[in-house]
Amino acid sequence: MRMSLAQRVLLTWLFTLLFLIMLVLKLDEKAPWNWFLIFIPVWIFDTILLVMLIVKMAGRCKSGFDPRNGSQNMKKKVWYLIAMLLKLAFCLALCAKLQRFTNMKLAYVFIPLWVLLIGGMVELGYNIFYVRRD
Repeated sequence: MRMSLAQRVLLTWLFTLLFLIMLVLKLDEKAPWNWFLIFIPVWIFDTILLVMLIVKMAGRCKSGFDPRNGSQNMKKKVWYLIAMLLKLAFCLALCAKLQRFTNMKLAYVFIPLWVLLIGGMVELGYNIFYVRRD
């Protein structure tokens, strides 16, 4: 099942809106919920994205797939998978810090996010300066 661009945008807005509403309720102290519960829309959205990405990556295993056409595409999908896992690590560390499950320094909580942002900048630079133009 393929999702159209409109469906993906609507799904993104829906989960972002739900997360922001729950975040505001938590910050206004109207909802005494655990921080991990506040991030439920983020967890659900990330799970959907991860499943879709893994299904696309697994599509390389089907018969009739020509591996010569998908080498660069597979590298991009592996980067997306790593990026999703880094975002997940950041969200989990942030929730653990906010819930006071750990005494980890805040600088350590942000390491996965910094790695993700640096990787994103490298990918952007690569796409701007090194990708051949046809």
